[in-house]
Amino acid sequence: MEGFLSVDDVTLGDLTVKGQVFAEATKEPGVTFVTAKFDGILGLGFKEISVNHVDPIWYNMLSQKLVQEPVFSFWLNRDASGGEKGGELVLGGVDPYHFKGRHTYTPVTRKGYWQIDIGDFLIDGQSTGFCAGGCAAIVDSGTSLLAGPTGIVAEINHAIGATGIVSGECKVVVEQYADLIIQLLISKVSPLKICAKAGACFLAEGVQRDTGLASVLPKHENASDGLDSPVTCVFCKMVIKWAQNQLRKNNTEAQIKTYLNQLCERLPSPNEESVVDCNKLSSMPDVSFTISGKTFVLTPEQYILKIGEGDEAQCVSGFLGLDVPPPAGPLWILGDTFMGAYHTVFDFGNERLGFALAA
Repeated sequence: MEGFLSVDDVTLGDLTVKGQVFAEATKEPGVTFVTAKFDGILGLGFKEISVNHVDPIWYNMLSQKLVQEPVFSFWLNRDASGGEKGGELVLGGVDPYHFKGRHTYTPVTRKGYWQIDIGDFLIDGQSTGFCAGGCAAIVDSGTSLLAGPTGIVAEINHAIGATGIVSGECKVVVEQYADLIIQLLISKVSPLKICAKAGACFLAEGVQRDTGLASVLPKHENASDGLDSPVTCVFCKMVIKWAQNQLRKNNTEAQIKTYLNQLCERLPSPNEESVVDCNKLSSMPDVSFTISGKTFVLTPEQYILKIGEGDEAQCVSGFLGLDVPPPAGPLWILGDTFMGAYHTVFDFGNERLGFALAA
């Protein structure tokens, strides 16, 4: 984007923040601000990611003593049929009428966005193994869906019956590399080395291409999309993860390859949502995370967005594939799909986040 910095007083509810510096955009990439029904972004992240070290509005609220506590909280109303619309952002406290029980708190692990650690990831109560060692996540009201690594989201969409855009590149990787990947996993070759040895990725430091392995691989039709292609490398690593989970279940090689191709078909498009049959919500599995040892469940009614009514209704998966590259990623984004189900407390003073069932 392009623009310049300005300064003005900013009013939120009955609070007025004096001398707030903000960015005025003169040029924005894409069509977000043309098509969306909002005019800008009110950042509530930490100062560590503030452009030009500008003091965010929340910091100025605290320094000007406009709020009672260094806490803000969100309740997002997901019941469009109810009399009360929208939601509620409380600056300086928590509204006790919009949650049930007690909040489960977890520390902020990285100040920038509100980043936390999440534990295991489960589909229908069964561990997927993807986050068994822990995953990083940010909690962000500015993200409409629940975003995660594309490979895991493909597993979720497969489990709930969502239909995405078929990825030809993914299927090419399965066709060319799946047999070799499975054999190397059975032989206990490190997953980090498999794609480099197979020639699907740029050579990792300290890992030499195994010419014997590479020689048995069929050549890709398009050299620019073949060996050492960044796209092919991403899918190779993704297929390894999928195959590992299937091997743990003692599935045969044929069963694994069939499953891999099914997941490729479920991969969501970066620009389009994945859709499900609205009549099948009752048969869809619950999806859940563990945070600080507590399981947070999302039911189909909570993770599916129903648009329209009657025969014209469309049901959209609340899960979006988004690959955040290192060093920040891989990263989950617990957006409005999650925050709609769980009242969220951003405890700035204690650098922690709290979640309780929304009411």
